[in-house]
Amino acid sequence: MENNYRIESDLLGDRKVPVEAYYGVHTLRAMENFRITGTTIASHPELIKAMAAVKQAAARANAQLGLLPQEKCDAIVAACEEIRAGALHDQFVLDVLQGGAGTSTNMNANEVICNRALELMGHQRGEYQYLHPNEDVNMAQSTNDVYPTALHVAVLMALENLIDGMEHLRVAFQAKAEEFADVLKIGRTQLQDAVPMTLGQEFATFARMLQEVVVHLRTQPLLLTEINLGGTAIGTGITAHPDYAALSCAALAEVTGMQLHTAPDLIEATQDCDGFVQVSGLLRRSAVKLSKICNDLRLLSSGPRAGMGEINLPPMQAGSSIMPGKVNPVIPEVVNQIAFEVIGNDLTVTLAAEAGQLQLNAFEPVMADSLFRSIRHLANGCRTLADLCVKGITANHDVLHRNVEQSISLATALNPLIGYKAATAVAAEAYARGETVREVVLRHGLMSETELDDALRYDALTQPRIYAKHHALAPEA
Repeated sequence: MENNYRIESDLLGDRKVPVEAYYGVHTLRAMENFRITGTTIASHPELIKAMAAVKQAAARANAQLGLLPQEKCDAIVAACEEIRAGALHDQFVLDVLQGGAGTSTNMNANEVICNRALELMGHQRGEYQYLHPNEDVNMAQSTNDVYPTALHVAVLMALENLIDGMEHLRVAFQAKAEEFADVLKIGRTQLQDAVPMTLGQEFATFARMLQEVVVHLRTQPLLLTEINLGGTAIGTGITAHPDYAALSCAALAEVTGMQLHTAPDLIEATQDCDGFVQVSGLLRRSAVKLSKICNDLRLLSSGPRAGMGEINLPPMQAGSSIMPGKVNPVIPEVVNQIAFEVIGNDLTVTLAAEAGQLQLNAFEPVMADSLFRSIRHLANGCRTLADLCVKGITANHDVLHRNVEQSISLATALNPLIGYKAATAVAAEAYARGETVREVVLRHGLMSETELDDALRYDALTQPRIYAKHHALAPEA
């Protein structure tokens, strides 16, 4: 020890490491080399916990094989369990973007786990003669199997939070669908009046869109359950015991509670990042759906007097520094922006996966950062949209009723009764004269008032029915 530093060595020479640090010389050099985003890997707690889980499983497997003394194994496992519980995350100090295919992150984990384990064994940090970061904590491992395995586990962990957020939003939309079940409105295609529907049907569609996303997020990321732990450097398993891959996978499955299995071809699994591409595609799909929903909410609430104004979003803040009384749809807008970011992140993941060369992909750090940010932001966005927007939406009943009564699209409901030609003439006359479809039909005697009321009743306009054709003559021009 020298004042507030301890001396640690690597292949490049000696360095002073702060005595209070749990990380070591390898982490110190990487801190100096990668000053890129200003965001550390500690911002992705799932990754830190997953790294600790992998190291814990590896220690148990090596001890079971008689390669790691039980005392060392117990100390490593105890340190890993503390980290998985949230301790020492501030010691994972490296930038999220780094060269070396994640080697620096693996070294960071080795050093933090080792130094905490040394303390648990009654030694000082840096006394690696008793427990070594590489020889013991990293036994039978390479960054090239540890880091991808940890990423698989971490992304699966993170997806649970997104699924919960999506489900929270789905429930909010479903509640509104039930609240608005009998509120009639005009549907639109290509922003033009189409045929009637209910506001409940519109919101039920939003709920269904999210339900589809949740189902796919739960069932499709199967590639992430396939890990390459035990493949070591390039998938051949060099430096690992023949039974290590199976034992470490079983231990990791037990530690995480996940149904993990060893990839059938570890060389392929070490270089192929298809699992990340698959998940990124699911995130992009989720973002597209969310953005479309938010676009609809902004359109339906536009106005309040010069737009559609069919629904009212809860006012959250003043909307202008110059226009008094203006309120903007800020919650849907922020979710739109999350969606744009996620779509961009998907391109990053795609390009990074494609850029892998030969037996390893060196660009997993940017894939990891992109995936974690997409998942976290989507999850937060879903909860924000549900709690600060959807739950407070109200229907503008007067506008909705007026739109239905004045829409010439009601003529569509008369097609089976008076025929397409007559219905077309009714629609054209109503539009030209500024009248309602009801007024034109009654004036020309195409249907009785009782027949028209039956044709335009709530359930007849919003679901299939059996028609008895009337086929009246078209009104004269």
